[in-house]
Amino acid sequence: MAGRRAGAGAGAGAGAGALLALLALRALGAAAHPQCLDFRPPFRPPQPLRFCSQYSAFGCCTPEQDAALARRFGAVAARVDAAMWAECAGYALDLLCQECSPYAAHLYDAEDPSTPLRTVPGLCEDYCLDMWQTCRGLFRHLSPDRELWALEGNRAKLCRSLSLDDTDYCFPRLLVNENLTSNLGRVVADAEGCLQLCLEEVANGLRNPVAMVHARDGTHRFFVAEQLGLVWVYLPDRSRLEKPFLNISRAVLTSPWEGDERGFLGLAFHPRFRHNGKLYVYYSVGVGFDEWVRISEFRVSEDDVNAVDHDSERIILEIEEPASNHNGGQLLFGDDGYLYTFTGDGGMAGDPFGKFGNAQNKSALLGKVLRIDVDRNERGPLYRIPPDNPFVGDPAARPEVYAFGVRNMWRCSFDRGDPATGEGRGRLFCGDVGQNKFEEVDLVERGRNYGWRAREGYECYDRKLCANASLDDVLPIFAYPHKLGKSVTGGYVYRGCEYPNLNGLYIFGDFMSGRLMSLRENPETGQWRYSEICMGRGQTCAFPGLINNYYPHIISFAEDEAGELYFMSTGMPSATVARGVVYKMIDPSRRAPPGKCQIQPSRVKVRSRLIHFVPKEKFIRRTESIPRPTKAPRRSRPTAAPPAPTPRPSRPTPRPGRRRGSGRRRGRPGTADPEPSNGAVRLVRPAGLSPGRGRVEVFAGGRWGTVCDDAWDTKAAAVVCRQLGFLYAARAAKRAEFGEGRGLPILLDDVRCTGSERNLLECAHAGLGSHNCGHQEDAGVVCSREDPDL
Repeated sequence: MAGRRAGAGAGAGAGAGALLALLALRALGAAAHPQCLDFRPPFRPPQPLRFCSQYSAFGCCTPEQDAALARRFGAVAARVDAAMWAECAGYALDLLCQECSPYAAHLYDAEDPSTPLRTVPGLCEDYCLDMWQTCRGLFRHLSPDRELWALEGNRAKLCRSLSLDDTDYCFPRLLVNENLTSNLGRVVADAEGCLQLCLEEVANGLRNPVAMVHARDGTHRFFVAEQLGLVWVYLPDRSRLEKPFLNISRAVLTSPWEGDERGFLGLAFHPRFRHNGKLYVYYSVGVGFDEWVRISEFRVSEDDVNAVDHDSERIILEIEEPASNHNGGQLLFGDDGYLYTFTGDGGMAGDPFGKFGNAQNKSALLGKVLRIDVDRNERGPLYRIPPDNPFVGDPAARPEVYAFGVRNMWRCSFDRGDPATGEGRGRLFCGDVGQNKFEEVDLVERGRNYGWRAREGYECYDRKLCANASLDDVLPIFAYPHKLGKSVTGGYVYRGCEYPNLNGLYIFGDFMSGRLMSLRENPETGQWRYSEICMGRGQTCAFPGLINNYYPHIISFAEDEAGELYFMSTGMPSATVARGVVYKMIDPSRRAPPGKCQIQPSRVKVRSRLIHFVPKEKFIRRTESIPRPTKAPRRSRPTAAPPAPTPRPSRPTPRPGRRRGSGRRRGRPGTADPEPSNGAVRLVRPAGLSPGRGRVEVFAGGRWGTVCDDAWDTKAAAVVCRQLGFLYAARAAKRAEFGEGRGLPILLDDVRCTGSERNLLECAHAGLGSHNCGHQEDAGVVCSREDPDL
């Protein structure tokens, strides 16, 4: 349905009763969900940890973070009486190392990035009671929270304050909880085998984005093509150039009709683009009732690397199209340097052209994979035939043909190969759109016949052709019936750096049903195992920058220069409606160690004005799994028995030892937050930054507002950091380093603190709401748990 957002979980049926909804709500609260304090997945450290060694195999600390914790341990030891330290060193080690736990975000109750973390991890009550007996004096050395110190003499109150709402995650119980530990570090699948991933919005406001490619030139730009005939440049920071890279919309044949298959369909950069500036495009053209597809060569402008010289177009190849559908459109360069072109069978239905159809006719260019040499074409022919093309010398075949028997391959990709071994490199995957019953995924090889119109998927379509002994066709590696989807969109084998669990997984989708799907090869048998991809359940994706929904019409997939995986979809499949979004695929179960996947983009001179990226999509809170974007019947999900509720005493004030103004609670969405107290502060930061840094916002007079940086210094920053549970202020940030809070009033200016105040309102200032500054001077802080002077 146009405009409907898609999610990919298997939800309860529409008629589920109140009891099932309650069970689902409780079950979500205990869903295993590893996350670090930077709101990203855990990882395997690049080398064993020396201090928090129990998290060497999988956790949230780099060796540098581990060393910092060791220094904190040493600093605590220096302040504690030797007799007490002999009894309590083990407790100190336990508590400090929970920052390295794969469940650190839960232990420190870090679900809301705009509020401070706990200063002590959430403890199970029995552990806390035991620790209190001999080591209650240790808490004041591990936490700066004076309200926590005040409870030191009251065992019951202290341990209640250090407990977690979700007792499954308290330390050390979570270490022996099989639900939390059995699949740590693996892609999480639900009871039906659906792999749970998350998304990150990368670009929006696009009109049917049909392709996203990179130039292999080290700049890490990506180029997004719209069906109308425009290509946009995006820089690595996701800002877009106002001026299009290419605009051939006047030449491109398309229409506003939903589902029109004509238009700008493909784009590929020459492997030596950095040196020769060449790129190739595939688009529909027409005059009157005559239509054809065109493959053209362009060069980048000599004056601007972010713009094409539109006068440089040279038409490489044109192919007449007998109908307006099945136009193909993929262009790829292989490792061999040749240009691969993927054409449709000419359209209509059933490939009715000629005795056997275009696809089985090797003398026709339609319904084929073509392979041509476009190098050294400045003089002489515009392209040459590679000497090893399979039908060179066959008088009944066009020499450009590399493979045949295809219906309408929509989106193909070459496998980059395993990053370590290179295994799989050069394999060519394609999604071939079916007719009435099946969609298929093919591994394309030189000279092979992929069966259409004799066969559709694994079954015969034209029974007479199918019985022909000379057919010798190749079966797809995977085919699915139309109850799952009716228009396959081919994808990529993931070979990026950031999410090791996805390595080797072929990810693709369906334009009509909106399903995301995957295949993984069994290296011993060569068989491919299918798994559907769902959006993460419960709170799995509820972290900064991540979302758990997408528009359902999956148009294309892409990989960036580093090999990370994306897809493009739209809420309305019209070439003139700006509902298209580019999404990056995220594995919430495991990431690469921090620093391993850093890129160093080559600098690009920008002449056009930049339009900075503003994400628009939101995380959707649900009390049940997100439904798959399909009209197929939904399958019910088994629901675990609800855990016994834990009674909690009411408290009129925030509990010491944890953040104030606590945000959402797992399993309790919709719980209203109490109004913060006067002087409360929060940090607001761009997605991707770690906790403890951001723009300072203060609550006063019943509203939130910003602070001007006039007189802003580390003493004022220290007051804020202590409020947020950090021991130190590393830096006072000025001039809206963490963004401008334009939607809020400026509440404080000329703030002067001694450093001992409990909040900013106790510092000297110009008066609440009085200021002579603008939001370009919004103040911020960088807080630390480690002394920056050490």
